[in-house]
Amino acid sequence: MIFRQGIVLKVKNLNVDLGKERILENLSFEVKEGEVLTILGPNGAGKTVLLKTLLGILPYKGKIEWMPKIRIGYVPQRLPFIKDIPLSVEEFFELKNVSEKEIKDILKSIGLEKDILGKKIGDLSSGQFQRILVGWALASNPRVLLFDEPMTGIDIGGQESIYEFLAKLKKERDLTILLVTHDLSIVYKLATDCLCLNKKMLCYSIPKDLTTERLSQLYGGEIKFYQHNHE
Repeated sequence: MIFRQGIVLKVKNLNVDLGKERILENLSFEVKEGEVLTILGPNGAGKTVLLKTLLGILPYKGKIEWMPKIRIGYVPQRLPFIKDIPLSVEEFFELKNVSEKEIKDILKSIGLEKDILGKKIGDLSSGQFQRILVGWALASNPRVLLFDEPMTGIDIGGQESIYEFLAKLKKERDLTILLVTHDLSIVYKLATDCLCLNKKMLCYSIPKDLTTERLSQLYGGEIKFYQHNHE
């Protein structure tokens, strides 16, 4: 594939099989610099599989091409085992060979104070832990950030602050974001484009073009979609 200016990712005719089951079928799309692509779909639609495939973790057929030498950060949906590791936040970051200055800059970006460095990972609140995972992804200074349902395990107030935080982070670090989510009501806050996925790509559009019919087809039932006003 030949990259046009501003394109960070090209996917063409992507198919993923796990065992004898086809999880993703014939996906094709592009992501431009600075975009926020939200990936919507029901449980079992292949959303997490798509992210892992884009990262090169899972085998596939078709073409996936990232902009040459682009750095990618990944925030997974769940890392429960990390909460049980007896490490402080500072020791956790040191696993990535991050300098003291870099840790300080990361904490500033994720909205946490320096005193959190002495806390054990297992003692963090859900919101703090989510931010630390974002900081861990930022340690590689990525241009693209992949998020797999960042609201998992966070209450409504926390969800709102996480997304406001992501919008701020995107602006400050000039990030391109691919975001898996179940929460339709949040799409208008962040998304520039939406990929509707249920093993096949059912739609690829800007948020305002997501119709009730498309969402019903995607989720198989009546869907309420709440548009957030941009203020």
